[in-house]
Amino acid sequence: MGSPAETGSASDIRPDHWVERMAPARLRPYLRLARLDRPIGTWLLLIPCWWGVALATSSLPGTNWPDPILFVLFAIGALVMRGAGCCWNDIMDRDFDGRVARTALRPIPSGDITVRQAIAFMVFLMFIGFLVLVPLNLFAGAVAVSALVLVVIYPLMKRVTYWPQFFLGLAFNWGALVGWVAVTGGLSLPAALLYAAGIFWTLGYDTIYAHQDKEDDAMIGVKSTALKFGDRTRSWLWGFYAATIALLAAAGWAAGLDWSYYLMLAIGTGHLVWQVTAIDTEAPADCLAKFHANRLFGFIILVGVIAG
Repeated sequence: MGSPAETGSASDIRPDHWVERMAPARLRPYLRLARLDRPIGTWLLLIPCWWGVALATSSLPGTNWPDPILFVLFAIGALVMRGAGCCWNDIMDRDFDGRVARTALRPIPSGDITVRQAIAFMVFLMFIGFLVLVPLNLFAGAVAVSALVLVVIYPLMKRVTYWPQFFLGLAFNWGALVGWVAVTGGLSLPAALLYAAGIFWTLGYDTIYAHQDKEDDAMIGVKSTALKFGDRTRSWLWGFYAATIALLAAAGWAAGLDWSYYLMLAIGTGHLVWQVTAIDTEAPADCLAKFHANRLFGFIILVGVIAG
């Protein structure tokens, strides 16, 4: 099979990315499998971790700036564990992916990587993720490892429920709890509120993302909130994002943040309002652009937490 750059297909593999232009040919399928050519997922997994670290730091007396070492550790962890999660997701979804235009050229359905090779690569990435946990306190490590249950079940949910995005939210925002525990050594109300906010945020942005595949998903029997909501998606997005902002405000209040946090939260609110009002759910390119815009929202909130 020709490279994605040569096929001109509807694949979500980016032919202009450094993975396709610069990486050795033998490594490219593994880098694609780990989604190094599409880092937005890593950002959306990492940002709640940084939120948790920053919010926990801000809640402690006499502390201001989050520990940069924790930020680096969580960045490495998010990169490799997102890659491991993508391996598992692609192993479980290999038959579905081969029947969807956007995913047909992914390494497993295209035959570039065997299932056995994907499993070995996943184990390697998980080992690196385990090493990242070693410097953390024991409770933080235990909380992080418990997320594996959510990672395992997520790919199965699209087969049985129209709410797989909820289960993605459970998994993708678990880092908010780990980040909080890494700083404080325990769990408390602000962490729970932050985690809940992240779940609603994911419900919003991944519903937008799912609209790219709704026609293919309907044909092959895969469920999603995009299919469930249909023309009512915008109303649901208003609800998801309103809950996100309300819970973020409550988390800031519970952690004792000052007015500067709420100023940034107001800016973040404007950003989400723009997403909902401007989204065209019938245009896959626009859905992808709005999905990517959530990285900016995440950084707006992070700046607010640190400033607050």
